[in-house]
Amino acid sequence: MKLKIITCIAMTLVLSNMACKKSFLNAPPLGELSKDQLAEKSGVETVIVGAYSVLNGQIDQASNAFNSPASNWSFGDVTSDDAYKGGGGTGDQNNIHKMETFTVDATSLDAQRKWMACFEGINRANEAIKLIKAATGYDETLRAQRIAEMRFLRGHFYFDLKKIYNKIPYIDENTAKKDDYYVSNETLSSVQLWAKIEDDFKAGTTVLPLTQAQPARPTRFSAWAYLAKAYIFQKKWTDAITATNEVITKGNYILMPNFADTFTPENDNGREIIFAVQHSINDGSPNSYNGSIGDRLFPIGGPYWPGAQYGFLRPSQNLVNSYKTTAAGLPVGNNVDLMATDNVDPRIDHTLARQGVPFLDLPETYTTAWIRDLATYGPFSLKKRLVSPLSSHWLRVNPYTNDLNYYVIRYADVLLWRAEAAIETGDTETGRQYINQVRRRARDGKKVQKLTGGDAANYIIAEYTTPFASQATAMSALKLERRLEFALEGHRFFDLVRWGEAATVINNYLAVEKTKRSYLTVATFVAGKNEYQPIPQNEIDLSKGALKQNPNY
Repeated sequence: MKLKIITCIAMTLVLSNMACKKSFLNAPPLGELSKDQLAEKSGVETVIVGAYSVLNGQIDQASNAFNSPASNWSFGDVTSDDAYKGGGGTGDQNNIHKMETFTVDATSLDAQRKWMACFEGINRANEAIKLIKAATGYDETLRAQRIAEMRFLRGHFYFDLKKIYNKIPYIDENTAKKDDYYVSNETLSSVQLWAKIEDDFKAGTTVLPLTQAQPARPTRFSAWAYLAKAYIFQKKWTDAITATNEVITKGNYILMPNFADTFTPENDNGREIIFAVQHSINDGSPNSYNGSIGDRLFPIGGPYWPGAQYGFLRPSQNLVNSYKTTAAGLPVGNNVDLMATDNVDPRIDHTLARQGVPFLDLPETYTTAWIRDLATYGPFSLKKRLVSPLSSHWLRVNPYTNDLNYYVIRYADVLLWRAEAAIETGDTETGRQYINQVRRRARDGKKVQKLTGGDAANYIIAEYTTPFASQATAMSALKLERRLEFALEGHRFFDLVRWGEAATVINNYLAVEKTKRSYLTVATFVAGKNEYQPIPQNEIDLSKGALKQNPNY
């Protein structure tokens, strides 16, 4: 395995222009840091900035962080039943097309770039930890806090690697020589890898402050929440209950009153957000690489996005159908194509664009005339994570980024993890209560309005008012709620894998979608293979046999 910053920390940790908004990570050009600077607090703080700066997936001067996106939209949405790749046909970013059709191999550009981005972050965190321990000028409280921050970031990057590739090498701050980076991805078992990830988050649960003046930095509750996520992925339900309770009972978090308001730059460090990747534009950084560079292919084109006619991450018909509700406001769940007159969960029109429904704050309704390659990818477009082209938060020149943060964990996550853990331990009533908290926000919040006034669709959503008939029924409700709440946020595929349902759900999805999208006829999800991406072949080659390929690639 080859890591790009093992030989010259001063070169790659200069970080002179990796700025993040809300006044965090705004550093003037610094040039290379000397040994003397790296021995003092002021110099080390610059190195710490560098560890944060790669959270958005941008690791070099190529504007292709969409191959290593922080949001995991290609790894977590396009590979699921929620989304099509989109863009200008199957040849546009064909590497992602291969991910969508499960024809990807070990030469995949995206598998390579994501691997590189995560290990870049890990190595920067490791180097920062070593420097923090040795530096002068720190009081011991701040020293411990900064180490915990770097361990949190390391845990975050390892979490991404674990859920995407499964079998990964583990490298910490004790790595001393170049050859120490060529380690096997089979040295640690899955249980041991998870324990390492847990330990990094556990460190923050006692050392990190309850609040941070700079919202980019994790808090004690960020650590508890990420630890809860690690427990959920391992089915450690009792531990997950403990961790989520810490956040719910002691953290100052709420669900934003209006679902759509959560996804606006004005609110993106609000009280629903537990940990986020910070984005910034017009901050003096070259090429606006501090913006949402990994998601820059999202603008849908048409008259309002001049020059940015990309149209990637297109909602699937299956996802659209999942928002249909009964007259009582509960999910229908039959995958019959949605009609304009059907009742729908109001989150549908905050999440995705439908013909004839107003689009953000634009003065006209969405039309399929705006979108790219209608014949291949259908009539729906992303809405939830787009910034209005009328907004100053969207950059009108290449690379067309915006400064909407990417929410790694929000409070709704924690509520639904608490519900899941409760249901899995037999407490379906507690699970129902937490699911209802999320549904209540969707019910009571603002609905999309017609340009002439009044609801833009038949919005009907209700809480589950009677106890679930069984644990299986409760789990079905929980799984659907996660899908409806977090659609197109990069989580769906990983949920299906951890639930052990990926092969069944995706192949059932493909059986129907192949009748609508001819390019999917080659797609088949292979159990025991496609749950994880391949280990990049060039990394295997560089490791001189230390790295082993995932099964069936």
